[in-house]
Amino acid sequence: MGRRVFITGLGLIAPHGEDPESVFDRIYQGDSAVRMVRSGTVDFGSDLPLATADFTPKDRIPKTQQLFMARASQMAVVAAEGALQSSGLFGVGQEGPEDGEIGVYMGCGLGGAEILQEGYRTYFVRQSRRGRPSTVPMIMASGPASHISMRFGLHGPTHTYSIACASSTVAIGEAFRAIRDGYLDTALSGGAEAMLNDGSIAAWERLGVLASSHTDGPEASSRPFDLERTGFVLGEGAALLVLEAESALQERAVDPIAEIIGYGVSSDAFSLTEPHAAGQEAAMRSAITDADIEREEVQYVNAHATGTPSGDPIEIEAIKSIFEDHASNLAVSSTKSVHGHLVGASGALETAISAIALQKGRIPPTANLTDPDPSCDLDCVPEYGREAPELTVAISNSFAFGGSNATLVLRKV
Repeated sequence: MGRRVFITGLGLIAPHGEDPESVFDRIYQGDSAVRMVRSGTVDFGSDLPLATADFTPKDRIPKTQQLFMARASQMAVVAAEGALQSSGLFGVGQEGPEDGEIGVYMGCGLGGAEILQEGYRTYFVRQSRRGRPSTVPMIMASGPASHISMRFGLHGPTHTYSIACASSTVAIGEAFRAIRDGYLDTALSGGAEAMLNDGSIAAWERLGVLASSHTDGPEASSRPFDLERTGFVLGEGAALLVLEAESALQERAVDPIAEIIGYGVSSDAFSLTEPHAAGQEAAMRSAITDADIEREEVQYVNAHATGTPSGDPIEIEAIKSIFEDHASNLAVSSTKSVHGHLVGASGALETAISAIALQKGRIPPTANLTDPDPSCDLDCVPEYGREAPELTVAISNSFAFGGSNATLVLRKV
């Protein structure tokens, strides 16, 4: 039996803002952060529903450091500071935690996407080989983790997991295991993603998975489980969690937000882009077994459900297969309906939302679910959040292109 692991701090740069409490409240109210945004130029671009973060580094990061940081890294560092402060490990004006032996476990899908685009534009459009000298370190997916480690003087293991949409869920799961198994007492874990540059958006468009604007407005474009869903809305942001062993928590006399009790991963070995129920089932089953609980103890599923025509019914099928008769008792919602799909940061944001849901006893809704798909026939918490004072156990799913699946199990404290 390993050590217990708790979430003690949260830091966000999200489409809904930076304060975790107010972000959760807006999500619970079904308040969409999706807006119509022009991607590209007037003559060469698209108008798309996107979920952008209202973020600038301003005076929060020294200008000399900003020169070597892509947007994802900038957001990650500011979110990490918020997580450390909220956990009590890092005070305002303090250069870093007193104990620097803290691990950094981050998820990131693409790294400095806008820097990569800038480099290609310099080479192909300007026909120049004189790009930024800092281009290579700025485009690395490991940039956010490295900058967090350097900014706060954290000398524990610094790892990056780049597994598409499952990146930050895997990062949190691996940090959880490291603490539970005694390799670490404390870790900063989560994800960061900023790929709303036009080159990346054009690639997603070509793949045919992005949502079109809904007749009710762009804010209604992300519609998981709904018959009128057309795809997912891309978002950006960073979400960081402080994870601590029970002994570290007790030593500091800190009240935790929630406990992580299980983690499961699997690979579909099926398709690069198409989901597969068997692989999703395997991840959920592994996580529930790891948590050493009965499946009937799970009450809420924060679903991966992105709003694609094929993906949502597959996840419902997997949930039904795992939970059998208990599936009809579950609340299943997709908060991507209001904050969009943050790709490598999605799992971390949704884990944070699930933790606050347990703390508050409130289940966030699937907003915009007005005409449910008959193939998604579970309780998908349509449109409005739900008071759930007895909420005790929740799971959060992340399923990625490439067939990588990850599930976390959280418990109320």
